[in-house]
Amino acid sequence: MATVVHAADVAYAESDYLELTVNGARRQWLDIVARRPLPPGARQVAFVPVETLLCLAGMYVVDHSRFGSGSANRAPEPVQQLARLFRRPPTSILAKMANLDGTRSHGAKNDLVAGARLRSDPSRMAHAYRTVLAAARSAGVGPDVLPDFLGVEHGGAIELLGQDELGGSAVESALESELQAWLRKSDLPEVTTERLMWASVRVGQHRFATSVLANCGRECVFCGFTLTDSGPSLLRASHIKPWRNSDHRERLDIANGLAACPTHDSAFDVGLITVDEDLAVRRSRRLENAMVHNQAVRRAFEPGMLRASIAAPRRAVAPGRPFIDWHREHVFTP
Repeated sequence: MATVVHAADVAYAESDYLELTVNGARRQWLDIVARRPLPPGARQVAFVPVETLLCLAGMYVVDHSRFGSGSANRAPEPVQQLARLFRRPPTSILAKMANLDGTRSHGAKNDLVAGARLRSDPSRMAHAYRTVLAAARSAGVGPDVLPDFLGVEHGGAIELLGQDELGGSAVESALESELQAWLRKSDLPEVTTERLMWASVRVGQHRFATSVLANCGRECVFCGFTLTDSGPSLLRASHIKPWRNSDHRERLDIANGLAACPTHDSAFDVGLITVDEDLAVRRSRRLENAMVHNQAVRRAFEPGMLRASIAAPRRAVAPGRPFIDWHREHVFTP
């Protein structure tokens, strides 16, 4: 059985995360698999780098802020898988994610710095993730216990969805204001704090877009366009009330999102179409006039191509009434 080391006894350097080798990670995995569950209330051993890196990877999938101590057991995978594998309660996995996000002040500084660097460089993050998984496999931790939840174990890049919404001067202005708030509560260098904030925004947007696509059945809610293979879908998952106008909660709420093909997404974004309270699709007068005079426009927006009402799977979260009301009042041009 591995020696129990308390969290306060260990401090890892940035290089322990950024320069981790398969052999070094394998030694950590051998200690992890030798652990025994601790009795309730016992102090846990320190997180070793491979655990921290997998918690960091899990943040691409799970919004840890949605779960507290009373709901941690309901957090989705990979939280429960990591908790079982590390012999820790799910609350510890979620707390480590919060530390790495920079939203709590309890995280080790080098964890934060390394995490900020990795999340700002998707190719480097993918390499670290593959290193951890390769070491796990060599230590006997198979995919049944630790699945490849990012889908890049055997190559490929970590693709962040929905990033096109984060451009423009209005977004930059909002993020500059938010950066100042982060700096006031952080004792980290400004460059690290800025990386943390941008990583949080980008990964949060990725989780939002992923959830919206799944909620909408991976098809355009306006016309039904979809591609069923595993390649790029062309679909966009965008906010109903734009990111720049939303608060933090609204930016992550899937009820504030719709999946659409590029044509209908763009038309919705510029106010050529909107959605009424009963989810009926409404065209603007400008669009209807263009349909009369332009055959290509008519083909894209005529009945039969553009649905009378948006559609989604039966158990999908419906668009939130405050969001569609906001779009109709502030974006749509009747």
